[in-house]
Amino acid sequence: MIKILIVDDHLSIIEGTKMLLEQEPDFKITVENSSLNALDQIKLHQYDVLLFDLYMPHLNGLELSKKALAYNPSLIILIYTGFDIKPHFNLLVEAGVSGFLSKTSSREDLVSGIRCALRQQVVLPLSLVRELRRPGIIADENDSHEKVILSGLEEEILSELAKGKSTREIAGALSMSQRSLEYNLTALYQKFGVRTRVDTIQKAKKLGLVPEEELK
Repeated sequence: MIKILIVDDHLSIIEGTKMLLEQEPDFKITVENSSLNALDQIKLHQYDVLLFDLYMPHLNGLELSKKALAYNPSLIILIYTGFDIKPHFNLLVEAGVSGFLSKTSSREDLVSGIRCALRQQVVLPLSLVRELRRPGIIADENDSHEKVILSGLEEEILSELAKGKSTREIAGALSMSQRSLEYNLTALYQKFGVRTRVDTIQKAKKLGLVPEEELK
């Protein structure tokens, strides 16, 4: 029996997915709508595959994956989302995620993706494969040999931050949801090793990533 844990804060999504996957006679599905409770479940029970939503309260899919893999590096984690994951793709891969499934996928595609992951194989759309090792801006702080690699989207966010814009203004300028922007900001803070937007701009200035004329 293949034991699968689905973690998503939308009850309708997890119940619908559970119903689809339970049509497979060898699939046993468990659902959890709290990312915090999910960690306890992972420690108490053994699962063959974990399906994590990308955007969730408390712990998002990336953070939950990191914590779960820190507890057990052999876990198979698939990000299960309806959002565009291109801006986060490399971070998720680096965290140890095994693959990605779309919430718009057919039942056959969901089952195929899960079985591929169990065989240590990953099926990816070509658009995501092209994101692998995609070049971005690389900053090198000579005195500490510190390097920060930014994606195209992160460059745009950094530029808007440097102009002193609010989260709502930046989201509007980049045509993205505030939730998605906040997720990207968190990833940007992690790259710079800081916790606030002010510290981010200061670090970016030190690394020469923000032109002086953009700083307010």
